Amino acid sequence: MIDRITESRARYEDLSVQLADPNIHADPKRMREISREHSRLAQVVEAAARLDRARVELQGAQEMLAEGADDVEMAAMARDEAQRLTADVERLENELKLLLIPRDPLDDRDAVVEVRAGTGGDEAALFAGDLFRMYQRFADRQGWKIEVVSVSEGSAGGYKEAVFVVRGANAYGDLRYESGVHRVQRVPATETQGRIHTSAATVAVLPEAEEVDVQINPGELKIDVYRSSGPGGQSVNTTDSAVRITHLPTGLVVTCQDEKSQHKNKDKAMGVLRSRLLDARIAEQEAERARDRKAQVGTGDRSAKIRTYNFPQSRVTDHRIGYTTHAMQQVLDGGLDELIEALKLAIQEERAA
Repeated sequence: MIDRITESRARYEDLSVQLADPNIHADPKRMREISREHSRLAQVVEAAARLDRARVELQGAQEMLAEGADDVEMAAMARDEAQRLTADVERLENELKLLLIPRDPLDDRDAVVEVRAGTGGDEAALFAGDLFRMYQRFADRQGWKIEVVSVSEGSAGGYKEAVFVVRGANAYGDLRYESGVHRVQRVPATETQGRIHTSAATVAVLPEAEEVDVQINPGELKIDVYRSSGPGGQSVNTTDSAVRITHLPTGLVVTCQDEKSQHKNKDKAMGVLRSRLLDARIAEQEAERARDRKAQVGTGDRSAKIRTYNFPQSRVTDHRIGYTTHAMQQVLDGGLDELIEALKLAIQEERAA
Protein backbone atom coordinates (compact mmCIF):
# COMPACT_ATOMS: atom_id res chain seq x y z
CA MET A 1 0.00 0.00 0.00
CA ILE A 2 2.92 2.36 0.71
CA ASP A 3 4.11 2.12 -2.90
CA ARG A 4 0.65 2.97 -4.25
CA ILE A 5 0.36 5.95 -1.89
CA THR A 6 3.76 7.21 -3.06
CA GLU A 7 2.75 6.76 -6.70
CA SER A 8 -0.57 8.54 -6.08
CA ARG A 9 1.16 11.50 -4.43
CA ALA A 10 3.68 11.81 -7.24
CA ARG A 11 0.96 11.61 -9.88
CA TYR A 12 -1.13 14.18 -8.00
CA GLU A 13 1.78 16.65 -7.95
CA ASP A 14 2.42 16.05 -11.65
CA LEU A 15 -1.22 16.71 -12.52
CA SER A 16 -1.23 19.86 -10.37
CA VAL A 17 1.65 21.18 -12.48
CA GLN A 18 -0.16 20.27 -15.70
CA LEU A 19 -3.34 22.04 -14.58
CA ALA A 20 -1.30 25.21 -14.06
CA ASP A 21 -0.09 25.07 -17.67
CA PRO A 22 -2.13 27.47 -19.87
CA ASN A 23 -1.61 25.20 -22.88
CA ILE A 24 -3.73 22.48 -21.25
CA HIS A 25 -6.74 24.78 -21.24
CA ALA A 26 -6.59 24.92 -25.03
CA ASP A 27 -7.53 21.21 -25.15
CA PRO A 28 -10.93 20.84 -23.38
CA LYS A 29 -10.97 17.04 -23.60
CA ARG A 30 -7.48 16.69 -22.11
CA MET A 31 -8.33 19.32 -19.49
CA ARG A 32 -11.44 17.38 -18.47
CA GLU A 33 -9.52 14.08 -18.18
CA ILE A 34 -6.76 15.64 -16.08
CA SER A 35 -9.24 17.44 -13.82
CA ARG A 36 -11.15 14.21 -13.17
CA GLU A 37 -8.01 12.25 -12.28
CA HIS A 38 -6.65 15.13 -10.18
CA SER A 39 -9.91 15.31 -8.20
CA ARG A 40 -9.87 11.56 -7.55
CA LEU A 41 -6.23 11.52 -6.45
CA ALA A 42 -6.86 14.50 -4.15
CA GLN A 43 -9.06 12.18 -2.06
CA VAL A 44 -6.20 9.67 -1.79
CA VAL A 45 -3.65 12.35 -0.85
CA GLU A 46 -5.96 13.86 1.79
CA ALA A 47 -6.80 10.46 3.30
CA ALA A 48 -3.08 9.54 3.41
CA ALA A 49 -2.31 12.83 5.20
CA ARG A 50 -5.02 12.17 7.80
CA LEU A 51 -3.62 8.68 8.33
CA ASP A 52 -0.09 10.02 8.79
CA ARG A 53 -1.30 12.52 11.42
CA ALA A 54 -3.25 9.84 13.28
CA ARG A 55 -0.22 7.54 13.35
CA VAL A 56 2.00 10.31 14.73
CA GLU A 57 -0.57 11.11 17.42
CA LEU A 58 -0.90 7.41 18.27
CA GLN A 59 2.86 7.08 18.65
CA GLY A 60 2.84 10.10 21.01
CA ALA A 61 0.04 8.60 23.11
CA GLN A 62 1.89 5.27 23.34
CA GLU A 63 5.09 7.03 24.44
CA MET A 64 3.13 9.00 27.04
CA LEU A 65 1.61 5.75 28.29
CA ALA A 66 5.07 4.17 28.67
CA GLU A 67 6.53 7.23 30.40
CA GLY A 68 3.62 7.73 32.80
CA ALA A 69 3.23 4.14 33.94
CA ASP A 70 3.72 5.19 37.57
CA ASP A 71 1.11 7.96 37.36
CA VAL A 72 -2.25 6.18 37.45
CA GLU A 73 -4.32 9.16 36.23
CA MET A 74 -1.93 10.02 33.38
CA ALA A 75 -1.67 6.36 32.38
CA ALA A 76 -5.48 6.09 32.20
CA MET A 77 -5.73 9.21 30.02
CA ALA A 78 -2.95 8.00 27.75
CA ARG A 79 -4.56 4.56 27.48
CA ASP A 80 -7.95 6.03 26.47
CA GLU A 81 -6.25 8.29 23.92
CA ALA A 82 -4.25 5.38 22.50
CA GLN A 83 -7.41 3.26 22.15
CA ARG A 84 -9.24 6.06 20.35
CA LEU A 85 -6.33 6.73 18.00
CA THR A 86 -5.86 3.01 17.30
CA ALA A 87 -9.49 2.87 16.12
CA ASP A 88 -8.95 6.02 14.03
CA VAL A 89 -5.85 4.55 12.38
CA GLU A 90 -7.69 1.32 11.55
CA ARG A 91 -10.65 3.24 10.08
CA LEU A 92 -8.40 5.50 8.01
CA GLU A 93 -6.36 2.53 6.75
CA ASN A 94 -9.57 0.84 5.53
CA GLU A 95 -10.75 4.08 3.94
CA LEU A 96 -7.45 4.47 2.12
CA LYS A 97 -7.46 0.86 0.94
CA LEU A 98 -10.85 1.42 -0.68
CA LEU A 99 -9.68 4.64 -2.32
CA LEU A 100 -6.65 2.84 -3.75
CA ILE A 101 -8.74 0.15 -5.41
CA PRO A 102 -8.59 0.78 -9.19
CA ARG A 103 -11.68 2.74 -10.24
CA ASP A 104 -13.72 2.32 -13.35
CA PRO A 105 -12.65 5.30 -15.49
CA LEU A 106 -16.29 5.74 -16.52
CA ASP A 107 -17.32 6.62 -12.95
CA ASP A 108 -16.33 10.24 -13.48
CA ARG A 109 -18.63 10.58 -16.50
CA ASP A 110 -21.98 12.33 -16.59
CA ALA A 111 -24.91 9.91 -16.57
CA VAL A 112 -27.76 9.30 -19.00
CA VAL A 113 -30.77 8.07 -16.99
CA GLU A 114 -33.81 6.42 -18.56
CA VAL A 115 -36.88 5.73 -16.39
CA ARG A 116 -39.73 3.72 -17.91
CA ALA A 117 -43.06 2.52 -16.57
CA GLY A 118 -43.24 -1.27 -16.35
CA THR A 119 -46.04 -3.58 -15.27
CA GLY A 120 -48.97 -1.91 -13.55
CA GLY A 121 -50.60 0.40 -16.09
CA ASP A 122 -51.36 3.91 -14.86
CA GLU A 123 -49.92 3.15 -11.41
CA ALA A 124 -46.59 2.16 -13.01
CA ALA A 125 -46.47 5.50 -14.83
CA LEU A 126 -47.18 7.35 -11.57
CA PHE A 127 -44.37 5.42 -9.88
CA ALA A 128 -42.00 6.21 -12.77
CA GLY A 129 -42.84 9.86 -12.13
CA ASP A 130 -41.98 9.38 -8.44
CA LEU A 131 -38.60 7.91 -9.40
CA PHE A 132 -37.91 10.75 -11.83
CA ARG A 133 -38.58 13.31 -9.07
CA MET A 134 -36.46 11.27 -6.64
CA TYR A 135 -33.45 11.50 -8.96
CA GLN A 136 -34.10 15.20 -9.58
CA ARG A 137 -34.04 15.88 -5.84
CA PHE A 138 -30.97 13.72 -5.31
CA ALA A 139 -29.21 15.63 -8.09
CA ASP A 140 -30.14 18.92 -6.42
CA ARG A 141 -28.63 17.70 -3.14
CA GLN A 142 -25.40 16.78 -4.92
CA GLY A 143 -25.18 20.11 -6.74
CA TRP A 144 -25.63 18.36 -10.11
CA LYS A 145 -27.56 19.66 -13.11
CA ILE A 146 -30.25 17.77 -15.02
CA GLU A 147 -30.96 18.15 -18.74
CA VAL A 148 -34.24 16.58 -19.87
CA VAL A 149 -33.97 14.83 -23.25
CA SER A 150 -37.51 13.53 -23.64
CA VAL A 151 -40.60 12.66 -21.59
CA SER A 152 -43.78 10.78 -22.42
CA GLU A 153 -46.56 11.48 -19.96
CA GLY A 154 -48.96 8.83 -18.66
CA SER A 155 -52.71 9.21 -19.18
CA ALA A 156 -53.31 9.53 -15.41
CA GLY A 157 -50.12 11.44 -14.64
CA GLY A 158 -46.52 10.42 -14.13
CA TYR A 159 -44.43 9.25 -17.06
CA LYS A 160 -44.45 6.33 -19.45
CA GLU A 161 -40.82 7.27 -20.14
CA ALA A 162 -38.39 9.97 -19.03
CA VAL A 163 -34.86 10.33 -20.40
CA PHE A 164 -32.47 12.86 -18.90
CA VAL A 165 -28.76 13.59 -18.49
CA VAL A 166 -27.27 14.17 -15.03
CA ARG A 167 -24.18 16.39 -15.10
CA GLY A 168 -21.85 16.59 -12.13
CA ALA A 169 -18.82 15.11 -10.38
CA ASN A 170 -19.00 11.30 -10.29
CA ALA A 171 -22.63 11.30 -11.50
CA TYR A 172 -22.35 7.93 -13.27
CA GLY A 173 -20.25 6.44 -10.46
CA ASP A 174 -22.97 7.25 -7.92
CA LEU A 175 -26.01 6.44 -10.06
CA ARG A 176 -24.83 3.39 -12.01
CA TYR A 177 -26.17 0.87 -9.49
CA GLU A 178 -29.69 2.29 -9.82
CA SER A 179 -30.07 0.26 -13.02
CA GLY A 180 -32.71 -2.43 -12.70
CA VAL A 181 -36.36 -3.03 -11.86
CA HIS A 182 -37.79 -0.89 -9.06
CA ARG A 183 -40.98 -2.30 -7.53
CA VAL A 184 -43.66 -0.38 -5.60
CA GLN A 185 -46.31 -1.79 -3.27
CA ARG A 186 -49.13 0.62 -2.36
CA VAL A 187 -52.85 1.33 -2.66
CA PRO A 188 -53.42 3.23 -5.93
CA ALA A 189 -55.58 6.35 -5.88
CA THR A 190 -58.07 4.58 -8.17
CA GLU A 191 -58.41 1.52 -5.88
CA THR A 192 -61.85 1.53 -4.21
CA GLN A 193 -61.40 -1.64 -2.12
CA GLY A 194 -58.19 -0.51 -0.40
CA ARG A 195 -56.16 -3.36 -1.89
CA ILE A 196 -52.39 -3.07 -2.20
CA HIS A 197 -51.15 -3.30 -5.79
CA THR A 198 -47.64 -4.12 -6.99
CA SER A 199 -46.28 -2.16 -9.93
CA ALA A 200 -42.83 -1.64 -11.38
CA ALA A 201 -40.63 0.72 -13.32
CA THR A 202 -37.26 0.14 -14.94
CA VAL A 203 -34.24 2.38 -14.60
CA ALA A 204 -31.27 2.36 -16.96
CA VAL A 205 -28.18 4.42 -16.12
CA LEU A 206 -25.60 4.80 -18.89
CA PRO A 207 -22.23 6.59 -18.89
CA GLU A 208 -22.42 9.57 -21.22
CA ALA A 209 -20.36 8.65 -24.25
CA GLU A 210 -17.94 10.99 -25.94
CA GLU A 211 -17.42 11.05 -29.69
CA VAL A 212 -14.08 9.27 -29.32
CA ASP A 213 -15.81 6.37 -27.50
CA VAL A 214 -18.22 5.47 -30.28
CA GLN A 215 -17.78 6.19 -33.98
CA ILE A 216 -21.14 6.47 -35.76
CA ASN A 217 -21.37 6.28 -39.53
CA PRO A 218 -23.82 9.01 -40.67
CA GLY A 219 -24.88 6.70 -43.47
CA GLU A 220 -26.26 4.27 -40.89
CA LEU A 221 -28.66 6.84 -39.43
CA LYS A 222 -32.23 7.65 -40.35
CA ILE A 223 -33.13 11.13 -39.07
CA ASP A 224 -36.76 12.31 -38.96
CA VAL A 225 -37.97 15.73 -37.84
CA TYR A 226 -41.48 16.51 -36.70
CA ARG A 227 -43.47 18.99 -34.66
CA SER A 228 -43.16 18.84 -30.88
CA SER A 229 -46.14 18.04 -28.70
CA GLY A 230 -46.95 18.84 -25.09
CA PRO A 231 -45.73 21.79 -23.00
CA GLY A 232 -42.94 23.87 -24.44
CA GLY A 233 -44.04 27.35 -25.35
CA GLN A 234 -44.94 29.05 -28.60
CA SER A 235 -42.78 26.83 -30.79
CA VAL A 236 -44.86 23.73 -30.00
CA ASN A 237 -46.82 22.52 -33.04
CA THR A 238 -45.49 25.41 -35.15
CA THR A 239 -41.99 24.26 -36.16
CA ASP A 240 -40.42 20.90 -36.99
CA SER A 241 -37.99 21.05 -34.06
CA ALA A 242 -38.38 17.53 -32.63
CA VAL A 243 -35.88 14.92 -33.84
CA ARG A 244 -36.05 11.13 -34.09
CA ILE A 245 -32.81 9.26 -34.88
CA THR A 246 -32.81 5.58 -35.83
CA HIS A 247 -29.53 3.64 -35.81
CA LEU A 248 -30.19 1.19 -38.63
CA PRO A 249 -27.64 -1.55 -37.72
CA THR A 250 -29.03 -1.97 -34.18
CA GLY A 251 -32.55 -0.62 -34.52
CA LEU A 252 -31.99 1.77 -31.61
CA VAL A 253 -34.34 4.78 -31.71
CA VAL A 254 -33.78 8.04 -29.83
CA THR A 255 -36.13 11.02 -29.81
CA CYS A 256 -35.67 14.51 -28.40
CA GLN A 257 -38.11 17.41 -28.38
CA ASP A 258 -37.16 19.24 -25.19
CA GLU A 259 -35.34 22.06 -26.96
CA LYS A 260 -36.94 24.60 -29.31
CA SER A 261 -33.98 24.27 -31.67
CA GLN A 262 -33.87 21.32 -34.05
CA HIS A 263 -30.05 21.47 -33.97
CA LYS A 264 -29.95 21.24 -30.18
CA ASN A 265 -32.45 18.37 -30.16
CA LYS A 266 -30.33 16.51 -32.70
CA ASP A 267 -27.18 17.00 -30.58
CA LYS A 268 -28.95 15.70 -27.47
CA ALA A 269 -30.38 12.71 -29.31
CA MET A 270 -26.96 11.85 -30.77
CA GLY A 271 -25.48 12.02 -27.26
CA VAL A 272 -28.04 9.53 -25.95
CA LEU A 273 -27.52 7.26 -28.97
CA ARG A 274 -23.75 7.19 -28.39
CA SER A 275 -24.35 6.37 -24.71
CA ARG A 276 -26.68 3.49 -25.58
CA LEU A 277 -24.17 2.06 -28.05
CA LEU A 278 -21.36 2.38 -25.49
CA ASP A 279 -23.55 0.74 -22.85
CA ALA A 280 -24.27 -2.19 -25.20
CA ARG A 281 -20.54 -2.67 -25.70
CA ILE A 282 -19.91 -2.55 -21.93
CA ALA A 283 -22.74 -5.05 -21.34
CA GLU A 284 -21.10 -7.50 -23.76
CA GLN A 285 -17.78 -7.17 -21.93
CA GLU A 286 -19.46 -7.60 -18.53
CA ALA A 287 -21.27 -10.71 -19.78
CA GLU A 288 -17.97 -12.24 -20.85
CA ARG A 289 -16.37 -11.53 -17.46
CA ALA A 290 -19.46 -12.73 -15.56
CA ARG A 291 -19.29 -16.19 -17.16
CA ASP A 292 -16.32 -17.03 -14.95
CA ARG A 293 -17.61 -15.64 -11.66
CA LYS A 294 -20.84 -15.11 -9.76
CA ALA A 295 -21.31 -11.37 -9.32
CA GLN A 296 -22.90 -10.52 -5.98
CA VAL A 297 -24.05 -7.01 -6.85
CA GLY A 298 -22.52 -5.22 -9.74
CA THR A 299 -23.99 -6.63 -12.95
CA GLY A 300 -26.70 -3.98 -13.21
CA ASP A 301 -28.98 -6.50 -14.96
CA ARG A 302 -32.11 -4.53 -15.81
CA SER A 303 -34.28 -7.66 -15.78
CA ALA A 304 -33.50 -8.14 -12.09
CA LYS A 305 -35.65 -6.71 -9.30
CA ILE A 306 -33.24 -4.58 -7.32
CA ARG A 307 -35.41 -2.57 -4.91
CA THR A 308 -38.89 -2.54 -3.39
CA TYR A 309 -40.69 0.56 -2.07
CA ASN A 310 -43.42 -0.60 0.36
CA PHE A 311 -45.74 2.31 1.19
CA PRO A 312 -47.90 0.67 3.91
CA GLN A 313 -44.79 -0.10 5.98
CA SER A 314 -42.80 2.96 4.79
CA ARG A 315 -40.02 0.53 3.89
CA VAL A 316 -37.39 0.51 1.15
CA THR A 317 -35.42 -2.69 0.63
CA ASP A 318 -32.47 -3.15 -1.71
CA HIS A 319 -32.50 -6.86 -2.51
CA ARG A 320 -28.91 -7.03 -3.77
CA ILE A 321 -27.33 -6.32 -0.40
CA GLY A 322 -30.24 -6.93 1.98
CA TYR A 323 -30.34 -3.26 2.98
CA THR A 324 -33.61 -2.01 4.51
CA THR A 325 -34.64 1.44 5.71
CA HIS A 326 -38.00 2.65 7.00
CA ALA A 327 -37.27 6.23 5.94
CA MET A 328 -39.05 5.72 2.62
CA GLN A 329 -40.32 9.29 2.25
CA GLN A 330 -36.81 10.59 2.88
CA VAL A 331 -35.50 8.30 0.12
CA LEU A 332 -38.21 9.46 -2.33
CA ASP A 333 -37.28 13.05 -1.44
CA GLY A 334 -33.79 12.39 -2.78
CA GLY A 335 -32.15 10.96 0.35
CA LEU A 336 -30.34 8.20 -1.54
CA ASP A 337 -26.96 8.80 0.08
CA GLU A 338 -27.03 5.91 2.58
CA LEU A 339 -28.35 3.42 0.01
CA ILE A 340 -25.76 4.37 -2.58
CA GLU A 341 -22.90 4.36 -0.06
CA ALA A 342 -23.95 0.88 1.14
CA LEU A 343 -24.02 -0.37 -2.46
CA LYS A 344 -20.65 1.18 -3.30
CA LEU A 345 -19.09 -0.31 -0.16
CA ALA A 346 -20.40 -3.77 -1.07
CA ILE A 347 -18.96 -3.44 -4.58
CA GLN A 348 -15.59 -2.19 -3.32
CA GLU A 349 -15.35 -5.00 -0.76
CA GLU A 350 -16.14 -7.51 -3.50
CA ARG A 351 -13.41 -6.04 -5.72
CA ALA A 352 -10.94 -5.97 -2.83
CA ALA A 353 -11.65 -9.63 -2.07
